Amino acid sequence: MSTTTIINSPIGPLTLTERDGALVRLSFGAHGPCDPPTPVLRRAIGQLNEYFAGTRREFDLPLAPNGTEFQLACWQALTEIPYGETRSYGEQAARIGRPDRARAVGAANGANPIAIIQPCHRVIGSDGSLVGFGGGLETKRRLLDLEAGILTLV
Repeated sequence: MSTTTIINSPIGPLTLTERDGALVRLSFGAHGPCDPPTPVLRRAIGQLNEYFAGTRREFDLPLAPNGTEFQLACWQALTEIPYGETRSYGEQAARIGRPDRARAVGAANGANPIAIIQPCHRVIGSDGSLVGFGGGLETKRRLLDLEAGILTLV
């Protein structure tokens, strides 16, 4: 049984879903029914509010994304990109031991079920350009600017 709640954020509505005590989805927009938040969802909401306020750099939440072994490796590598830094898709591919799979890393990032917390917004094109982001490139820019300290969202 899963529980879904929707919150308003400085980048628009976010939908959070918890199942069996772990966050399984954080997506952009308002999707599905809205249930009262569970303790895990309340903790996630609190940490997201701190992140948007610029006071949280790392999330400490139980995560349980559902994906293939390759996707899970890609998503784990996302969580290892430090706050305020970026990596290219090629760098991410090399990090998981698959340097020839940069495009596949891009596809895996596109399927990332836990946005922001598994920070796919920190992955950019090899030339430094902003490419591919489910929340839209303007949102990606705003998140990167928040982390660079040049934008306040709250």
